[in-house]
Amino acid sequence: MNRPLIITMGDPTGVGPELIIKALLSGAFDNLSRPLVVAGDTGVLRRAARLFGVTATLEAVVGNGLGTHRLILGTRHLVVQPLSVLDAESLPYGAPTSACGRAMLDYVVWGCDRCIEGTAAGMVTAPISKAAIHLAGCPFPGHTELLAERCGVERVVMMLGGDRLKVCLATTHLALREVAAALSTAAILESLRIIDTAFRRFFAVARPRLAVLGLNPHAGESGLFGDEEARVIAPAIAAARAAGIDASGPHSADTLFHFAAQGNYDAVLAMYHDQGLGPLKLLHFEDAVNVTLGLPIVRTSVDHGTAYDLAGTGQASEKSLVAAVQMAGMMAEKAAEAGLL
Repeated sequence: MNRPLIITMGDPTGVGPELIIKALLSGAFDNLSRPLVVAGDTGVLRRAARLFGVTATLEAVVGNGLGTHRLILGTRHLVVQPLSVLDAESLPYGAPTSACGRAMLDYVVWGCDRCIEGTAAGMVTAPISKAAIHLAGCPFPGHTELLAERCGVERVVMMLGGDRLKVCLATTHLALREVAAALSTAAILESLRIIDTAFRRFFAVARPRLAVLGLNPHAGESGLFGDEEARVIAPAIAAARAAGIDASGPHSADTLFHFAAQGNYDAVLAMYHDQGLGPLKLLHFEDAVNVTLGLPIVRTSVDHGTAYDLAGTGQASEKSLVAAVQMAGMMAEKAAEAGLL
């Protein structure tokens, strides 16, 4: 059975629905190795289709696969699992309600559970509103924490990447003044283990080459600018190497990315958000993909938010969504080839 990839529709009042339709109409989904199923709302998707001058018709799907309906858009179609029935015509763009928040959660939970049970090969998530899911009673700050809990995983690693560069983060959304205290040898070592395992399993890299950045300028300059490299980061690298992980560093961030972008490393572990994502977005601003490493399932996401300022205009770029679908498909294929999915 060629198990499908699931795209969760995201915020019904954001750009997610129209990006799915825009990508479909562009032909970006025509030659994928796996079929797609959208977990979402048919009314909202039909409204999105009208932004591009297309009237979508709906028909029931007969069969035992995922997705109970099919949206017909000219010569193309989209298989949908309807999980909400919102009043699409009355929904203002950029103003999600608690009902929208509940719908967003339902899309994600349904997609995650299908991946866990093995009926889907992976999931791609469109952006959600954190405020709306909180209104709906969700105790988690976002997708990642919800998926980790659903999968029974305590720790995951956020990776953003494209063809030329893949960057993982030791810390994510912290004030810069809090980063040094948040770093520990044990946490960095665990991140390296997660990255190494994920690249072997989902990217078919037999021995991933992992570059670990220092925290301070020039990686501390032998202690002149800080001791976190010697005290915290280097011991983690040494322990990783002792465990058979090809990790190197601590590297100076101002030079390492030049070599990483040339292909000398499979992934870079940055110590904080902007240290790693500034260079990443310089190279992959439109087509970067957010990947959650450490889950037992394939999960990729767009590298942007709900873009309320563009919602309803049809102008938002679909490139990150297309890249996320393509990467999820590649990861699923690599895992399947290794008999791990």
